[in-house]
Amino acid sequence: MSKQPDSAALQAVIDRIEIAEMQSRYMYALDWYDADVYAGLFTEDAVLEWPEGHCKGREAIHKACVGIGVYFGTLSAAHTRTKPSHMRHFVTNQVIDVQGDRAKARAYFFDLDNDNKPRWPYVAAYGYYEDELVRTVEGWRFTHRKIFNEITGESPPKNPAW
Repeated sequence: MSKQPDSAALQAVIDRIEIAEMQSRYMYALDWYDADVYAGLFTEDAVLEWPEGHCKGREAIHKACVGIGVYFGTLSAAHTRTKPSHMRHFVTNQVIDVQGDRAKARAYFFDLDNDNKPRWPYVAAYGYYEDELVRTVEGWRFTHRKIFNEITGESPPKNPAW
């Protein structure tokens, strides 16, 4: 008969799955410009950093997501075709370190867009995330997310995943 895993080991697996799923929900919210879901994945006092700026607090993060939707909607409208334009973000290679009710995570991302006249997809961005998370009553939430877009030249000097 095999030994049953202990409850702490099971909880660690559950936590990692929940965090990975939250990172994926972030991508869907970003691609569908769903500012409510997007901002809801952050704590009230969270910080979001990316190469072009940063914001602090859930309200500012919500506003940033609305701005992303307006920007890309305008870009798409400039190249009106029969097919709509989309951007699709993907998260991969997640490395998650859970320590009780806090966690750190690293993950690669890439973004396929088709906001050009022929609507052909292309890699618009790629890089990685550095995340700090906390367990809340609503589930895991970002307290800090830093986005490194390597297409702009931001590459880490060493392996970012510990």
